[in-house]
Amino acid sequence: MVYPKPPAILTERDLRPADLDTDLTSALLRTYAWMQVARTADNRILDLFRQGLIRGTVTGGQGNEGLIVPLTLLADKNIDVISITHRGFGGHLIWSGHLVDHLNQYFANAASPTQAREGNVHHGDPKHRSFPMISHLGAMVSNVVGATDSQRRFGRPAMGFAFMGDGSSSTGDIHESLNLASLLNLPVLFVVENNRYAYSTPVSEQYAAGTELWHRAAGYGIEGSALDCTADVAATLKTFAAAIEQVRRTGRPRLIEAHTLRLRGHAAYDTCEYLKPGEADAMFAADPLPKFRARLAAGGSGARLDAIDTEIAAFVEDCLKVALAVPRPGPAGMEADLYAPPAPPVPWVPSIDSVAPQAAPKTEILTMAQALNRALHKILAERPESLVLGQDIATYGGAFKVTEDLLREFGRPRVMNLPLAESGCTGYAIGLAVNGHRPIEEFQFADFSTEATTQIALNAATFHFRSGAKVPLVLRLPCGGGLTFGSFHSEELESLYLSMPGLKALYPSNPQDAFNALLAAFEDDNPVLLFEHKGLYRRGKQPVTWDPNYRDMWQPKCLRSGDFATFVTYGEMVHLAGEVCDFFAAEYERSFALWDLRALSPLRLDAIEESLARTHRLIVLHEGRRTHGFGAELVARLTERHFYSLEAPPLRLGALDLPVPFAPELEAAFRPTKEKVIEAIARWLG
Repeated sequence: MVYPKPPAILTERDLRPADLDTDLTSALLRTYAWMQVARTADNRILDLFRQGLIRGTVTGGQGNEGLIVPLTLLADKNIDVISITHRGFGGHLIWSGHLVDHLNQYFANAASPTQAREGNVHHGDPKHRSFPMISHLGAMVSNVVGATDSQRRFGRPAMGFAFMGDGSSSTGDIHESLNLASLLNLPVLFVVENNRYAYSTPVSEQYAAGTELWHRAAGYGIEGSALDCTADVAATLKTFAAAIEQVRRTGRPRLIEAHTLRLRGHAAYDTCEYLKPGEADAMFAADPLPKFRARLAAGGSGARLDAIDTEIAAFVEDCLKVALAVPRPGPAGMEADLYAPPAPPVPWVPSIDSVAPQAAPKTEILTMAQALNRALHKILAERPESLVLGQDIATYGGAFKVTEDLLREFGRPRVMNLPLAESGCTGYAIGLAVNGHRPIEEFQFADFSTEATTQIALNAATFHFRSGAKVPLVLRLPCGGGLTFGSFHSEELESLYLSMPGLKALYPSNPQDAFNALLAAFEDDNPVLLFEHKGLYRRGKQPVTWDPNYRDMWQPKCLRSGDFATFVTYGEMVHLAGEVCDFFAAEYERSFALWDLRALSPLRLDAIEESLARTHRLIVLHEGRRTHGFGAELVARLTERHFYSLEAPPLRLGALDLPVPFAPELEAAFRPTKEKVIEAIARWLG
């Protein structure tokens, strides 16, 4: 595919502050050209939407060019980080790629940069640190914070550009991200695109009258200011240049409330009937592009502007012809691209303590909490791109002391206490991961991860499918009941998260598997949930040694053989199931093939299916609630091909369909227990 050659003025994608002093006219003409190509292309995209040639949420940037174009021209595209919103088409054009690439994205054709898998305004370019947009706009900002920190950790003098609308400024993620950037001293320029409407909701219904969004900066101890991006493009350039220089020099974040315009409504289908009489006319009168052109023409650049307009109009049409000729996409490869390809094994020191063994690797007797601690220690010692983060994980060592003493040895830049902001902190971790670090985030309790559900299930989980970028992130989730912690500290959330595609999950049941699981999860290039049952943290000690086959954690393990039934479980229920198997072997002379699932996603069930083909009976046990529980998926998967060979209906055992009760007597009635499981299996046998 041959792309049209862009006009010479569009081959320059950068402006430096010095350019505004040495040759202001050239700088302004370059800025105009990028604003004009963005406007021309946006208008043509709207035309094609109305013709039915482009579908989806076409949200034009008409009126916003006076903000996004100056700022993106001034950014350092070689090192900086950005996440552009749906009003920033000009920013996408400047940051990277050819206009045809971006048009292919809008047409969702076979040459789309996202392989037509992502919405037409949601694309980015992660390879060049442009983070793709998600519709939960506030959640994008923390990704920029994390990637900016990653760049700084790699020794690059980068800064971040994080955009939000006046609407998304009301979200909790914005507060969490501003607070986090200020706390960590990260050079991020936060920009509020205030066009006075969030879809149809005016700012008068978003925040109190008489207040301004930039005033909020004071609450985070950072500088804030307002800027009218519709008035004078030259002044906008100089203001942004000064702000960028300040943020890059000081390493401190800053907030700018940029007053801008949305001339075409929220999206192409928006009728704008909510506007007050005369309001649309006032907006078009304030349009920065024709005003900017008129000033340049009055300064003697009229002929040059005419030439630029002619060149750009022809260039856009030539690009559209190329994009329109691209065939439609096909579904090949979609399922294969859900996860990033397998990563090569890390060259670990063959020892649990990062000291090369003199002879055979030593064995230590550890609890599961200690085994996880040793794995974290090993990762931090051997992998400089690793870091551990979460609430209370540094000085205190974590709610369950799994991170104890790590701060003392590796220091606060590698072992990071973060504020109580699960969504923002997880978004921050995603930014670190996409940019080349490998963070391990601990949630105090799995229950608290629901605060970060958007980041986990809709952002991290879909990132590779949407953009091709890897997200090597481990999320540690202390879960499960039996400890009298009540509803908000006892959840089993695997069925919640694993109903969303793109997440991997491991659930170890013993210290050796916990050690292996953390290594296997760490070196995977996808987001991995590591479920850690709290009741197993200190449930006795077992031998832990270096296991060169630690990657076998991604496969189920047969714990005992049997020919009467195939018994599948995971986590703490493995121990209960073992006792149940002993009971039925002794009392009923029935032997069960007991399987520890270990890896909940992706499910690799071939060996268990072979077992089921021999036994013709299936028992599935899990601690989570029975209705919509993970056992339902296991039963469905395992019986689809073996239904007609089964000699009994599958038995699915789980907790009651209730919130987790607090009192120990009530919790015992809620959860599967040895006695209840034995009774259920005995009835099933009869």
